[in-house]
Amino acid sequence: MKILFISDIHGVYTNLDAIENVINNQNIELLVVLGDLYYRGFNRVSSTVVDNFVVRGFLEKYSDILICMKGNCDSDVDIAKSNFPIMSDISMIYVDNKCIYLSHGDKYSYEKRDKFNNKGILMYGHYHIPSIKKDNNMIYINVGSISFPRDNSPYSYCIYENNKFTLYDIEGNIIDSIIVE
Repeated sequence: MKILFISDIHGVYTNLDAIENVINNQNIELLVVLGDLYYRGFNRVSSTVVDNFVVRGFLEKYSDILICMKGNCDSDVDIAKSNFPIMSDISMIYVDNKCIYLSHGDKYSYEKRDKFNNKGILMYGHYHIPSIKKDNNMIYINVGSISFPRDNSPYSYCIYENNKFTLYDIEGNIIDSIIVE
């Protein structure tokens, strides 16, 4: 199975065309959005690139392959107005004999690993900085942000295929990867 993980869209639609190209050109079978779908917060952004309706329409187009997690900036109204489910806190998918946990990152992450240290892979965003870290039996993958990267990191996403997780920048260049047997 080929899975695309993105996070922290924050209502910004400028990189959705690049994500759509990845979905179509890479034959993505599952799109996982790890929260903060819509715009809210203290990010400085031109209102001409923020449109929650465009983001919602984009995600609805892929609703047959979509899993969404609720981020700390996603309100109950956002969830009620979305025509696809948005899950809270943490979820899990089982792929290729691997437990892949899904969370936004505000409650479960490498940074908060004392609260969550099972065996498997935890995919999250929230911090807007792509990274792959190991600790005991867990692999923690922060997919970064496709809209507001922090600390000079690039706009980023992650693809899982054939036991390998690869972080990419929005131009498709590899940032980091890990093979999980």
